[in-house]
Amino acid sequence: MTENPRTSPARPVIAGIVTALVGFTSSFAVVLTGLHAVGATDGQAASGLLAASVAMGLACIVLSLWTRMPLTSAWSTPGAALLAGAGTIEGGWPAAVGAFLIVGALIVLTGVFPVIGALIRRIPTPLAQAMLAGVLLPLCVAPVTGIAQNPWGVLPVVLVWLVGLRFFARWAVPAAFATAAIVVIASVVTADAAVPVASLLPHVEFTMPTFTPGAIIGVALPLFIVTMASQNIPGVAVMRGYGYEVPWRLSMVTTGVGTMLGAPAGSHAINLAAISAALAASEEADPDPKRRWIAGVSTGVSYLVLGVASALFAALVVLAPAGVIPAVAGLALIASFVGAAQQAFADPDLRIAAAVTFLVAASGISPLGVAAAFWALLAGLLVHLALHRR
Repeated sequence: MTENPRTSPARPVIAGIVTALVGFTSSFAVVLTGLHAVGATDGQAASGLLAASVAMGLACIVLSLWTRMPLTSAWSTPGAALLAGAGTIEGGWPAAVGAFLIVGALIVLTGVFPVIGALIRRIPTPLAQAMLAGVLLPLCVAPVTGIAQNPWGVLPVVLVWLVGLRFFARWAVPAAFATAAIVVIASVVTADAAVPVASLLPHVEFTMPTFTPGAIIGVALPLFIVTMASQNIPGVAVMRGYGYEVPWRLSMVTTGVGTMLGAPAGSHAINLAAISAALAASEEADPDPKRRWIAGVSTGVSYLVLGVASALFAALVVLAPAGVIPAVAGLALIASFVGAAQQAFADPDLRIAAAVTFLVAASGISPLGVAAAFWALLAGLLVHLALHRR
């Protein structure tokens, strides 16, 4: 007698594997781009990808086993995009690592002291989303500039992504990355380039953190805000929509500690999954809500396995022809840009303040060595207060 597939233990396991594959392959290029932008070497960026994969994998396993809910963790993709727009920061890579540690500590404090989370919620959502949209804009333009720079390398990636959106939307970005990988391999073979075997093996590079005002104000605070506003708070809302009440303190402490432990190895931030959370928490994972926690554990184990291959993924980025990987990262962020822009300009009363926030963030300015994201949020809040002060 054949086992009913709706009750098979394999179903939530497969759902967890799909969750991890979609989450990893659709955004790892953004993570590597962000780490490189704030000063990481190729080896340090690969180490950061490994550390983030392990941290969020363990967080998925711990949270799902502890709560018997399909609680999944992810790296902060909007946070990585923010890093990509931050550029070189005061103090270089060690200062960036110090900023990552501060972000982790702030997330832990948010769990321990709910008043901090309440303060984050008091930042008008349109302004936080406008800051994110402004940060994302230059990255989302990369496919366009890539086609002009390297049409034969970038056009196939864009076309596969477009076809994927039409016929298999969930896998559109992973399919675009697979196409980019083929382009990279073809380029390496054609150029007869030698690839050191050691660069393909997983490794960890620890960095002693330093703390500079520019990195704290321009990187740590915006990274914390965008991670909370675009990942953790929406993640709780997504899970509530599927009937799960997320334990706030446990989730924040777990992901905050995971961020702090991964920071010296180059991981920028982990958080509750938002968009990908639905893959493990919906009825597709299992008809029985009480069994979907298995999908959360499976997601965590899959992230650990993918982490072992992190050096290989990082090597593909290093070996890629001009424009190819930025194009993949830009395609991966278009949906996030659309969502952020919609929320930024949805409220007519806040559109001017949101527009100022968006434009300052997109400008890429860094006065006093502080990244544009901070000045964008500050400018938007000042305009908001000037126009709506009571």
